[in-house]
Amino acid sequence: MQRVSFPLRKKPLTQFVLATLCAAGAQISHAQTSGDLGSVQSTAVSSSNSGTATSTNVQSAPAQAPSQGSLTATQPQSVISRHYIENSTAPTANYSEIVQIAPSVSNVAPNGSGLMESQSLSIRGLQDGQYNVTFDGIPFGDTNDFTHHSTSFFSNRVLGNIVVDRGPGDASQIGFATFGGTISLQSRVPSASPAFSVLGSYGSFDTWQAGAEFNTGYLQQWGDARAMVGYAQSSSDGYLTNADQRRQNVYFKLDKPIGDNTLLTLFATYNNIHQNVPLGATAAQIQQFGPNFGLGADPTSQAYAGYNFDRINTDFEYIGVKTKVAEWVIDNKLYTYGYYHNGFNGLDPNGETPNGTIFGPNNVPGQEMNNNYRAFGDVLALERQLGPGKLQTGMWIAHQSNFRDNFNVDSSLNFAFISQNFTMNDTMLTFQPYLQYAWQLQNGLTITPGLKYVSFNRSIDTPMNQKTGEPLDFSHTWDKVLPSLTLHQQITPQWSAYAQYAQGFLAPNLNVFYVNDPTVSGQPDPEQTDNYQIGTTYKTGRLTVAADLYYINFRNAVTSRTVGNNVIFSNAGGATYKGVETEATLSVGDGFSLYGNLTFNSAKQKSTNTWMPNAPQSTAAVGVLYERGPLNGSLLMKFVGHQYGDTGNTQPIGGYAITNFASSYTFARLAPWTHDTRLGFQIDNLFNRTSINALAGYTAADNTPLYWTIPGRAFVATLSTDF
Repeated sequence: MQRVSFPLRKKPLTQFVLATLCAAGAQISHAQTSGDLGSVQSTAVSSSNSGTATSTNVQSAPAQAPSQGSLTATQPQSVISRHYIENSTAPTANYSEIVQIAPSVSNVAPNGSGLMESQSLSIRGLQDGQYNVTFDGIPFGDTNDFTHHSTSFFSNRVLGNIVVDRGPGDASQIGFATFGGTISLQSRVPSASPAFSVLGSYGSFDTWQAGAEFNTGYLQQWGDARAMVGYAQSSSDGYLTNADQRRQNVYFKLDKPIGDNTLLTLFATYNNIHQNVPLGATAAQIQQFGPNFGLGADPTSQAYAGYNFDRINTDFEYIGVKTKVAEWVIDNKLYTYGYYHNGFNGLDPNGETPNGTIFGPNNVPGQEMNNNYRAFGDVLALERQLGPGKLQTGMWIAHQSNFRDNFNVDSSLNFAFISQNFTMNDTMLTFQPYLQYAWQLQNGLTITPGLKYVSFNRSIDTPMNQKTGEPLDFSHTWDKVLPSLTLHQQITPQWSAYAQYAQGFLAPNLNVFYVNDPTVSGQPDPEQTDNYQIGTTYKTGRLTVAADLYYINFRNAVTSRTVGNNVIFSNAGGATYKGVETEATLSVGDGFSLYGNLTFNSAKQKSTNTWMPNAPQSTAAVGVLYERGPLNGSLLMKFVGHQYGDTGNTQPIGGYAITNFASSYTFARLAPWTHDTRLGFQIDNLFNRTSINALAGYTAADNTPLYWTIPGRAFVATLSTDF
């Protein structure tokens, strides 16, 4: 084999990145991407904007990698393909379970995969509400604290690729909380050929799922439009006792070319969920009833499953237009989404508050809440070649209206009203325009300076404010100009390197308005970060490798503590996040590939040098994958290191590892009227580890710690057929 040499002396950025990575290794034992939008063709629709190299060889390392870097990324990024979602995750999995394979990501799913909202999905130790989640480039979530409901909007049947950006990105990366990173969910593309498919699965905890999907293929009489419509329904008793869940999801997507330079996309999804929701278990309850203790079956108890449940309905719709006008490529999405949540809970399901209401000394006290919101917004991106580079500009504007209330009820009398705790209306208006220029120099080097202006306006109008019970009519705006600078060097077609500086900004949560007079108390400073990152990615048919270093200077870091049903936020002051992240996939031949990632992470409060809560000190994954002919399989282990559940190095949680096995066999044309029929079998938590893996909060009465445990071993079999 001829030896190939690279002129590294001509690429100082490359030398800098590699030298720094090597030095760090000795010391430590976009979703939105800014890729070329390109021309819009009437005969084809891009299936991904992840910038990931694709390969026709299904046994190649890029095709088999559970998670891999991108050659075009300008910050640490991991791309998770539809191939991995279909073959190595449970049919009921949410995005929160899917992304946990990526470097520096950890997740707690206490009721089984997809059977309960994620309780602690973190990226580099940054918690939900401190990073962004988007769907097809559209940011979504609760504006009161910027968190997300992982079960509520999208089933994994809707998802194509998922991209995990670990950092604030360049100026074009918009969202509520981009400074902690972005999880970019990308919808599947309707197939080019007509198809009808059905799916069914059954497994542990009496968990079943059924679904069907129809793809039109190209409709020449409609100008090469293509569409898909699907339905999925699932039901489960859950791993935790009496923590049932029922979900229904219907979705639709249409891609319609208009002429040679315009593509129209319509998307809609609707969801209905009923779930019984535990709050965690005390150590005494775990010891007495086992690690799967959740809710009870006694109607005289505040932990009765019939008193602790959610009814949730959601919808998400957008109209997208991608076109080329003169020299400009324009991508615009007009969207709306809604979330309607009616929830019930026993006043103290963990047994520290005695029964008794105004209706009787033995009656069961509880609470009922409503959390409803509707968002409208628009995401606009424009790009054109200008001189030696590309000019990129755009904006995101969004308005969300929220209604929330909470009142005491008598659960044993069909939730009879007792007293009001609060009722409130609030709004959030967000505006983020940006401008950046990708200056393309010689030797594959691109320098991209950018500016983004962020503005968050909160407004509240309430006759009975939360915490105070007093009326309040108040609004406040937080805004800032955020600079970014990225350097990207394409060393060879298979090798790239990058360096990045970017500022992050996050407006305070709505709870800062829960005071008698916000004009007197003043408004706190927002969370702000300075992010520094360098890294490199190498990708061939046999090997994918990515590595990076990061350093985050965090100002006004906000932590949270859950007491009963209340989340209490506090300012931990300054914090420093830093670490090294690596991942690789190697194709070893005969259908086998090896995957691994390893991270060392540090997240410490500056004033005390103690660890930030829920920030693992390391993560790792390792496994083997196989695909040859009709047979596919994977054996993957994810390790999450030691962490603390609360501030001050309290509530230590030991490290743990979970191993999952998955296999499938595809039969071609079992019958003349079928195409492929796929039979799959999966085991989650192969070695049945059920130890405590997270702090769930504290009881309202005595501040007794509550915990989550790892759900026990679970089996699932899946059968799908294409017609």
